[in-house]
Amino acid sequence: MYLTGRQAEILELAKSEGRVLVDELATRFSVTPQTIRKDLNDLCDGRVLTRIHGGALFPSGNENVKYEARRSIAAIEKQTIGQAAAALIPDNSSLFINIGTTTEAVGEALLDHKELMVITNNINVANRLRVFPSIEVVIAGGVVRGADGGIVGEAAVDFIRQFKVDYAVIGASAIDQDGALLDFDYREVKVAQAIIANARHVILVSDSTKFERTAPVRIGHISQVHTFITDHCPVDAVRAICLEQDVRLIETAVNS
Repeated sequence: MYLTGRQAEILELAKSEGRVLVDELATRFSVTPQTIRKDLNDLCDGRVLTRIHGGALFPSGNENVKYEARRSIAAIEKQTIGQAAAALIPDNSSLFINIGTTTEAVGEALLDHKELMVITNNINVANRLRVFPSIEVVIAGGVVRGADGGIVGEAAVDFIRQFKVDYAVIGASAIDQDGALLDFDYREVKVAQAIIANARHVILVSDSTKFERTAPVRIGHISQVHTFITDHCPVDAVRAICLEQDVRLIETAVNS
């Protein structure tokens, strides 16, 4: 597709940052938000960007957005999702927390809980929770992924399989319309599958931008979780699956 100079620069920004926002671009280029929205629509129509609320992502079917950029995507929504998940987890519980920016928000919301055992393959969660004496942190062994502090690989899978916990908090990089939960790294997927298999209650936490994305590796299906917490579920087919499979759907934007 033909790109204007501004569109080419927007694309480069999206590649380096993982996402671009309408208001920030309007300020940067001294144009109206409507002009930027047209640029983003053109780039999305050309399948080089993926539209999200208030901006666009640089998507790849094989590579995830940079971790720090993911932290800023739907940050407020992730915070409310984290609080809703933490509210379901009582004191004196054992739980898994998987790698991801939304699962990190759950960890942050658990800081006032008492007598928790948290088993995680997320270095960021472990480092945040370790200073709280009422929370025992157990961290998986394995290969540490430099991009995000996730611990992956067969050693992590074997470690997870030693436990049977009350709750698991997992995320996904993308949710397909058929209910498939998807990710980018097959090593991370194996850990997530072990977590699902060894928890009595599985909580999926994912903001609504995950419905706008795709990823190549299948974690499992939404019917395998007990509770799905999101800011908003825009896909009727997924709603129907939750209803049919007795998956509790909590929408924080609706319930707030």
